[in-house]
Amino acid sequence: MTPLKSTSVAEVVRAPDISFERAEGGRSIAALSGAWDIRALESRARLLARSLADAARDSAPHWDLRQVQRLDHVGALLLWQAWHRKRPAALMLRAEHELFFQNLEQASKCSSDLGVLERFGFIRNVGGYVLRALDHVTGIVALLGQVLIDASVLIRRPWLGPWREISANVFRIGTQALGITAAVGFLIGVSLSYLSAEQLKTFGANAFIVNILGIGVIRELGPVICAVLVAGRSGSAITAQLGVMRVTEELDAMSVMGIPHTVRLILPKVIALAIALPLLMLWTSGISLVGGAISAKLQLGISIKEFLIELPAAVPIINLWLAIAKGAVFGVLIALIACHFGLRIQPNTESLGAGTTDSVVSAITAVIIADAIFAILFKDVGIKLI
Repeated sequence: MTPLKSTSVAEVVRAPDISFERAEGGRSIAALSGAWDIRALESRARLLARSLADAARDSAPHWDLRQVQRLDHVGALLLWQAWHRKRPAALMLRAEHELFFQNLEQASKCSSDLGVLERFGFIRNVGGYVLRALDHVTGIVALLGQVLIDASVLIRRPWLGPWREISANVFRIGTQALGITAAVGFLIGVSLSYLSAEQLKTFGANAFIVNILGIGVIRELGPVICAVLVAGRSGSAITAQLGVMRVTEELDAMSVMGIPHTVRLILPKVIALAIALPLLMLWTSGISLVGGAISAKLQLGISIKEFLIELPAAVPIINLWLAIAKGAVFGVLIALIACHFGLRIQPNTESLGAGTTDSVVSAITAVIIADAIFAILFKDVGIKLI
């Protein structure tokens, strides 16, 4: 037997068209037919858009899309714009075309939500910054708690302490920074002395240059300038070191071997900075006062010997102890912030650069905030009223 041959007549695809009809009750019906896809609409999109806009202006028209042969997102978007991004109340269409308009409804809903968010964008951005700052503060406090626990164990069993790591960090952070801190301190002292001398000569109060430089350098500028330099130099190095260890998976290897990060990596850096920064601060302040004394001799004719003799009487010793306390606090802050950002770096180079930058900026900001707190708490301490 010869099998019967089945023949299928292909449906003829017509051009996109829109017609208007009047049904019973006087209601207007906009009937669409043909192919409403990108190929068919390429040359007729503007003409059809005007026709759709005219139909949409009619009061509550009925839309009949059942004769549409082909529809894609371009045709659906053309209709959606004519409907003012809202599905008409009376709409008849094929089931396979429903998906296009559902996607457009969801996109419009998201756009409206974004519009609402944009109106409150400033508040949202501020809230995001506050939440991220609180997250970092919480992490740093938790890191401080772990460091204190490890330090208590070290006090009970000092023979287990990482003394070589502490010594190496003191050398890298303190000794190797003597040159840059001396240069910056000397220039700060010269600049401050020159600016102050111009004002003091106007009022004939040349002798007060010792008070201005002594209090300003020992109590404020010395610790702050030194801490900013250490944050930019050593703080960034600590963050980069821990970040590279994260990228090379050395931190994961230490965890697998049961070696705690805080004991071998963080605690030595915290102790080293708490020791080195007060010493660097004394060094920087001393060099700065030498620069100020040289400038005072050139500007005001005050000899260096006279400057140094008057310095102890002009600056009470409590200011020196206050500056040393500032140095220790600043050192601990810089170490904790640098280690915190270093441990949070992701194993990629982009995160390494961003984390190092955030570490330096956060450390300098924390130093300035801490200095302001010191200034408020000890405003009546060490100030000699004349």
